[in-house]
Formats: sequence, C-alpha cells, structure tokens
Amino acid sequence: MNNKKPQRQWAHGADMVVAQLEAQGVKHVFGIPGAKIDKVFDSLNDSPIELIAVRHEANAAFMAAAVGRITGKAGVALVTSGPGCSNLITGMATANSEGDPVVALGGAVKRADKAKQVHQSMDTVAMFSPVTKYSVEVSSPDAIAEVVSNAFRAAEHGRPGSAFVSLPQDISDGPATGNVLPASGSIKAGAAPDAAIDEVAKLIAGAKNPVFLLGLMASQEENSAALRHLLEKSHIPVTSTYQAAGAVNQQHFSRFAGRIGLFNNQAGDRLLQLADLVVCIGYSPVEYEPAMWNTGDATLVHIDVLPAYEERNYVPDVELVGDIAGTLEKLTARIEKPLVLSPRASEILIDRQHQRELLSRRGAQLNQFALHPLRIVRAMQDIVNDDVTLTVDMGSFHIWIARYLYSFRARQLMISNGQQTMGVALPWAIGAWLVNPGRKVVSVSGDGGFLQSSMELETAVRLGANVLHIIWVDNAYNMVAIQEEKKYQRLSGVNFGPVDFKAYADAFGARGFAVESAEALEPTLRAAMDVNGPAVVAIPVDYSDNHLLMSQLHLSQIL
Repeated sequence: MNNKKPQRQWAHGADMVVAQLEAQGVKHVFGIPGAKIDKVFDSLNDSPIELIAVRHEANAAFMAAAVGRITGKAGVALVTSGPGCSNLITGMATANSEGDPVVALGGAVKRADKAKQVHQSMDTVAMFSPVTKYSVEVSSPDAIAEVVSNAFRAAEHGRPGSAFVSLPQDISDGPATGNVLPASGSIKAGAAPDAAIDEVAKLIAGAKNPVFLLGLMASQEENSAALRHLLEKSHIPVTSTYQAAGAVNQQHFSRFAGRIGLFNNQAGDRLLQLADLVVCIGYSPVEYEPAMWNTGDATLVHIDVLPAYEERNYVPDVELVGDIAGTLEKLTARIEKPLVLSPRASEILIDRQHQRELLSRRGAQLNQFALHPLRIVRAMQDIVNDDVTLTVDMGSFHIWIARYLYSFRARQLMISNGQQTMGVALPWAIGAWLVNPGRKVVSVSGDGGFLQSSMELETAVRLGANVLHIIWVDNAYNMVAIQEEKKYQRLSGVNFGPVDFKAYADAFGARGFAVESAEALEPTLRAAMDVNGPAVVAIPVDYSDNHLLMSQLHLSQIL
C-alpha cells in the first residue's frame, strides 16, 4: 500500500516559500522589495503574515532579530538581490554574534544568468557564509521547502543565530512541486551526564570563592527560571555579561556583582580575580573576551548547549553540555548547603550594594547642564519598570547603562556587545513592540548611532508603535573619543555637527521633546512616556567623566 502523500503543484515558487513561512508560525516579515524578489512580496498579499516595509535592509534584520530574541522563534527579513543583500550583512552578522534567531531570504538573478555580467549579480551565499550559521541557495523548485525549513532549524536551535536563503528569480517566479514541511517545534537536548554534574557539584562544595558567570543563553526564559532555583539554594555570587541582563532576580540581587564587559574594572571582575572556581553558564567568548577576566588560577566549568569554543584563555576543566535548564535543575538538586561568603567576597558585594544605594539616593542631585550620565541613568531607572522593554544602542551611554541600570526580567533589556553595532536600538524597539504591542518600549542611542537608523521613525509612525527613543546628545562619537584620547592624547574623526532632534522627530510625525535644563529632565521623560505612539527625547549629556569608565570608578568620586 502506498501511503506517500501526493505532491502539491504551486503556480509559483514564491507561493510555496510563503506557505513554508506560515508553517513556521511567522507573523511578521520585514523587508524592501525589488524585481528579483517581488513575486514573494506579491504572494504575501494573500497571506495572514504581516508585511512591514522598512527603510533600510540592515534594519529589517535588526527588527527580525528583536522578534527572535524575545520569542525564541526566528524573525524574518526579505530583501532583493545585489545591494539589497549586501545592505543586510551588518544586521545578519550582528544577529549571529548576539545569538538572535533570524532567517533572511534574498533575491538573486536567474540561475541561467549567474555566470553573466548582469546587474545585481553577487555570490551572496559566499558573502553570508562567514557571518551566519547557514547560507544556501535554492537550486531547484523541488528544494524550496527543505532549504527554508532547514534555515529555521539552523537559526533557532543550539546557540541561535542567523540563516540566509538565496532565492533565484526563476525559482520564485516559476512553478514548483512539493509539500510544505511542518515546523520542527522545540527540539530539546537532555541534561548533561549525571557523572559530570556530580563532578561539578563536588567542585562547588569544595570551593571557597566560587562565582557564576552568566552569558546570553542564561537569559533565555526557561534557563533563567532554572538559574534562579540554583542561586536560591547555593547563595553563590554571580556576575554577567551585558547580554545576560535580567537573568538574576531581586531575591539574589545582594549577591549580584553587576555586569561586566569592555573594560576590566568592575565588581564582577574583582570577584572573578578572587575566584577559585568559575562556572560559566550560557557564555560565549564573543560576549566578553576571556583574556579580560580569566586569571588562569581558577578551575573553569562550562555549562552550555554547545561545547566550549576553546582558546588560550578559555579552556574549561569540566564541560556540562546539554539542555541548560535541565542541567541547572540537576545541579541544584546536588547542592547540599548554601555558600558562606569569604570576607573578601563579602566586601566586594557590600561595596557594590553601597554604590547602587548611593546612585539611588544622590543621582538626581547631579545638576550640571549638559547632564551627567548618572543623572540620566537614574531618571531612566524610574521609567523602565518591569512592564517596559529597553533596547540599547552602542556608545559611551551603553557602558553607563550596562553598569548602573538594573533589570529583573529576562530579555527585558536588549544590548549588543558581540559586534557592538551602532544603530540597532530603534529597529530593535520596533521589533520588540510588534511582539508585545501592549508593552511600552524605550530605546536609547547617542546622536551618532541614532542617525544611522533614524529613517525607521517613519516605520514606527506608520505602525503606530508605542516606542520612546531617548537620544544622548554630545555631537561626537564619544566612545571612540575616550579610547583615542587614552591611546594617542588627541582625537581624530569623532566630531560632527548638531541636529534639532525635536524638529526632526516632528517632521516624521512623531512627538519630539528636548530637555533644556537639568530640572526639566524628569518631567520631560514622564511627558514623553505618556505619549501613545512614537516619541523622541533629546538630552544633552556631559561626558567629561567618561575617562573614569576605564579606571576603577567608584561612584563616591562623582556623587
């Protein structure tokens, strides 16, 4: 008896592509059309998937990445051939480094034209291969479902990342035969082997100064929940990379030494220097270079879905490879008693707590204008409650926020440290809002980064996205400036001219605000937060204390 399902005939390969996206549960597609891919755009007209036209292809990938990071299901970008694909590369490389699942579909010239000198002909598969987990061209109409389905599997499973599919024009436009494949669903690995978990439990029991170092994967919702059980039972101090923001809850906050990244001078760095055992959970070296924190004196444990990517400063003594949440739950069951902190560890954590309290009490008293970064962080802390999602661009403000603004909800704060890409915050915010339209999103950038993706204000206005974008204004690429000043004692290529950001926002149809005095900061932020739709606030910032970020900064030096 032949139970083989009959093959469906499709008038156009593009119809099959869209049907496969529907089978994957895709709700939004972000992109810009063009002749080599317009049949897929046309097919989306007959689909429940919402098509969102953006103003630059990189921003399509950023928006898709926000969907992927928050939901765990790959966001989708759709672009045309040639520069449509090449513009996409920065967004795809960023998603791959940040562990955000994204699938991008790019148009290509007809297969018969690949060897010809025709416009918009590029070897996009080769271009995307170094910066994605998966880069494949559909070579036959019969392969559409398999290639697209495997792109989603690659993007979503293991350590998530980006996947690229090249669609030649004749594949999209011509007929196709085949059936749509079902989504693979959640593929779960088992926990790490019991013997290895027992070994790590013994290492924890014998350690005097153990520390948990959390990476991006620790902030996945199920992993964060399991982590919190482990922290409650073990009382072990914890630090995290910027990407793991929100993985630690308030109950364990007194033993959270804060986030580490970029410059080795934080409380978390001091705990790592003191440690005789470092347990890395969901960590990748791209988040914070091991050479910055690993002294080589501590026993090193790696807990992740993948084996460690070894380098000279990251060679784990024990690896627990498997489902992170399952591994942490088993490890928690083997913890016999909570850790008693050593005097030096207690001193580091108490000092960190005192600095938090100092900022809370006295941050609002920094009254110079332009405003001190800590004054702005303190004001932002008041508006970024648990119901608000925060997306952060790259710049000096990124360090001030990463160090001093706290959050307790996993994936509440989106921040980049893998590629350190400028311009991500606003498109991230739009993507995050689409996932949860009832939740306010606050995005923040410098004036340099904002103008790299500010064209998407029009997209936000068109969608009615409830997004507040905060711009820290200093008329310079200031994060570069502080490093140039330290290395060369002079600056090069960092200064640019002013922009009236209030008028700029108003011109797009958003609500524009400008903070014009220290006293106006908090009232202006509250007024902007009350806007139901896109709003922009420009805040002049005084970065004269930026040099302290590169040294052992204690807030008593400022507050």
